[in-house]
Amino acid sequence: MSTVSDTPVLDTIAAMTLDSVERCGMDPKTLILTRIAALVAMDAPPISYLAHVDPAIKAELDVEQLQDVLVAIAPVVGTARVMSAAGHIAKAFGLAIALAESEAEALAKAEAESRGKS
Repeated sequence: MSTVSDTPVLDTIAAMTLDSVERCGMDPKTLILTRIAALVAMDAPPISYLAHVDPAIKAELDVEQLQDVLVAIAPVVGTARVMSAAGHIAKAFGLAIALAESEAEALAKAEAESRGKS
């Protein structure tokens, strides 16, 4: 029986991700680094990396560790894929920052409106 949803594709991806995390014995940092390596190998678009920004931050992944993964896999996936991934990762971080700024502005506006009504 299927569940009715306005976002069935996103819901399915979220469920698959949750199931994968629950069944995986890796620590969060290793899991994210492994997923990033897989995204590079697939030449994934920026939106795929964007989905991993928050988990990477929560896992306390730093730029040096990300660079180490790119260096480690470059001989296997090739320099073109690694350079493409670097650009996609940069775009994903830019999108994440823009989304965070937009959310902060919306919260500030809502708070200002709330104060004006009191």
